Amino acid sequence: MTAAQENLDPHAALAARHRRVGIICTSIVAAMVGASYAAVPLYRLFCQATGFNGTTMVAAAPSTSVLDRTISVRFDANTRSGLPWKFEPVQRTVDVKLGENALIFYRATNTSDRPMTGTALFNVSPELAGQYFNKIECFCFKEQTLQPGESVEMPVSFFVDAAYDRDADIGHISQITLSYSFFPADPKAAGVAQTAPSAAVGKGG
Repeated sequence: MTAAQENLDPHAALAARHRRVGIICTSIVAAMVGASYAAVPLYRLFCQATGFNGTTMVAAAPSTSVLDRTISVRFDANTRSGLPWKFEPVQRTVDVKLGENALIFYRATNTSDRPMTGTALFNVSPELAGQYFNKIECFCFKEQTLQPGESVEMPVSFFVDAAYDRDADIGHISQITLSYSFFPADPKAAGVAQTAPSAAVGKGG
């Protein structure tokens, strides 16, 4: 402690220490809050890059490699509380060859008397298949707004990478399930709290 510090009034010195502690604590809290907000997009990017937890990939172009092996892709759909839509796949399953480009549709109908905007989250099972399930185009890439009573068919263009066949862990599995959950885009406007599905899912991929 310097001579100048020794000459400070004890109460003033204590107040200065408290200010320093307060500044440090505030900085730590701010850093933790910032990290928590950053964690969500970083986790999503990680999932989209690796297929972790069943998150699908986004392909920039159609597949050019097709194998003479067929697998079944099953489609599942549900809506979460607060979104008064009827949401279902137009076809429940399709059989495709590995690497084959496929196009399927989901149908959504707004059963309410007011415009509603929804956003879709998704995943595939088994989870390890996410790294091979590539979407070229999907309604889940952006929010969807339906007018009262409006019904629309929404496309999903995809392929299952031929490399799936060489995966020792899941390559023997002959069925993949693609699941979508539609949420109200603005949970407060719908008067409900948005709750994520139990499985980790991605948006926009």
